[in-house]
Amino acid sequence: MTRTPSRVSSLQSYYAARAGEYDRVYLKPERQSDLRQIEQWLPSVLAGAAVLEVACGTGYWTQFIAPVASAVVALDSSPETLRIAKERVTAPNVEFHVGDAYALPRFARRFSAAFAGFWFSHVPLERQREFLLGLNSALAPGARVVLLDNLFVAGSSSTIVDQDAGGNTYQRRSLSDGSIHRVLKNFPTEAQLHALMRAGLGDAPVYRRWEHYWALEYRVPAPDRLRRADDAQSWPDSPQERE
Repeated sequence: MTRTPSRVSSLQSYYAARAGEYDRVYLKPERQSDLRQIEQWLPSVLAGAAVLEVACGTGYWTQFIAPVASAVVALDSSPETLRIAKERVTAPNVEFHVGDAYALPRFARRFSAAFAGFWFSHVPLERQREFLLGLNSALAPGARVVLLDNLFVAGSSSTIVDQDAGGNTYQRRSLSDGSIHRVLKNFPTEAQLHALMRAGLGDAPVYRRWEHYWALEYRVPAPDRLRRADDAQSWPDSPQERE
């Protein structure tokens, strides 16, 4: 869609403006039990791995991955949030870089794992395949990928105020400076995520769910399967559903 670049630019501007108050989202009382569980679960999944973290934001999740990973390369498109991440996580096995999730830098190593926290929900439906193919190509065959994101929970999640012709949903969010932002935020169902995996984008998927969050683990397919997925023209076309 021709509007995609402007949507990405708008998202970058929003998170740059939000950087100083981003971590307030982790203080919501109703989410504390889930967060404590995930903070224990995620390191156990990525222990010993060389991890590529996409959209690391302020490094909230990097701080739990770094102590157990052999190495972490964490990317974000916002220098403002990366400055906070670098102050939060100073471990010698962690590198931070400004990077584009849709055009990942070429690294000398092939990573054995990847993590994307609260990013996939911001990927337009028509770019989900593109993002996953690009991510998988930066990883070794068989590498473990973990996507972590929000479920829509009325009363806790920001209200959905709009939906475009492609099925993408949007929230209206306000910041402490009084600015109001229209933010693309999708809430994929378990069925939609598994449909992407069946399209050749991931092996052995495991879906997990908490009250406020979901996670999908999968393994990067062998190169021949990825090539077939890259060549495929069909997309999972189930309509966008709200959790």
